[in-house]
Amino acid sequence: MIDNSSLPRRFLARSGRSAFPVGGGMGPNRRAFIALLGAAAAAGPLAAGAQGGYPERPIHIIVGYPAGGGVDIVARLFGERMKAALGQSVIVENRAGASAMIAAAAVAKSPPDGLALLMAASGEVAINQHLYKERMSYDPVRELVTVALVGIVPCVVVVAAATPVRTAVELIAYARAHRGKLSFSSSGIGNPQQLAGELMNFMAGTDVLHVPYRGAAPAVTDVATGAVTMSFSSLAAALPLMQDGRLRAVAVTSRERMPQLMDVAPLAEAAPELKDYELLNWFGLFAPAATPQPIVARLNEIVAAGLLDPATAENLAAQGILPRITTPAQFRAFVGSEAEKFGKIVARANIKAE
Repeated sequence: MIDNSSLPRRFLARSGRSAFPVGGGMGPNRRAFIALLGAAAAAGPLAAGAQGGYPERPIHIIVGYPAGGGVDIVARLFGERMKAALGQSVIVENRAGASAMIAAAAVAKSPPDGLALLMAASGEVAINQHLYKERMSYDPVRELVTVALVGIVPCVVVVAAATPVRTAVELIAYARAHRGKLSFSSSGIGNPQQLAGELMNFMAGTDVLHVPYRGAAPAVTDVATGAVTMSFSSLAAALPLMQDGRLRAVAVTSRERMPQLMDVAPLAEAAPELKDYELLNWFGLFAPAATPQPIVARLNEIVAAGLLDPATAENLAAQGILPRITTPAQFRAFVGSEAEKFGKIVARANIKAE
């Protein structure tokens, strides 16, 4: 976790301004929000207010990760906004374990009344079904409904400061020149960070060995010590070692540059074969299937309003999250497309769960 108070103000100011259009022009997120308000109005008074007094009791946002992590921080940010907008208590519950499937199953099996919500990363709703299959006790497609995408979380590719690689182009050239001799770390097996490295191997024709770690901190620390060549990491995990000069960011896995790292090119710019490369983690809000549409619309509206708030945008930027406003239908299509992409990578790389 990054303590925002410890970040340089120049970083927060830069990331807060660049990550989100908050003034002057009509950015894509603002246009999406205006369209969203129109959809909410069309849905009727229940979307702008509440269904039968919703919420009559406290809302519980379930998180499948420990307190202090990125998903937990996001859940608490938007829990406060729900509390203010709905006039009801919002409780964030951390139910970590089983690759976040305990939390996802709890929400999937809850009554569809909008009182149990899931703040999820991509794993528990778009990757785990390809890894665990028979071991999953819930169906993320049939038993969860998409409410709102909060933002995308590109991976940052980092190397040790002593490594003779400074750009995405040099990274691919170095990996091709040292086939079978390099390694990359991630925070586990079957997570977006591993999938990002495997996709690079497929598309660029490289052969960089995956080394899984139990957590992001040791995964990036061992890059700094030279135990592994590179890591596909979240910005939040890598930033402290980047700031003290032990790690260097050489690429990002989004198609666009990250506002926090504008001098670091996407892997998609590293070689012609990688022009369509993109692999993202992302965070979003889900509810049990059959949750009334007006409740889903109201929650979506609250999240969208939060994403337009400069203070919220700054907090998200500090975690390496790029805000994205979507309707529930757009988020559903996005999750479906991502799940299909993740499944293909899992199958081709023959990734097996522990």
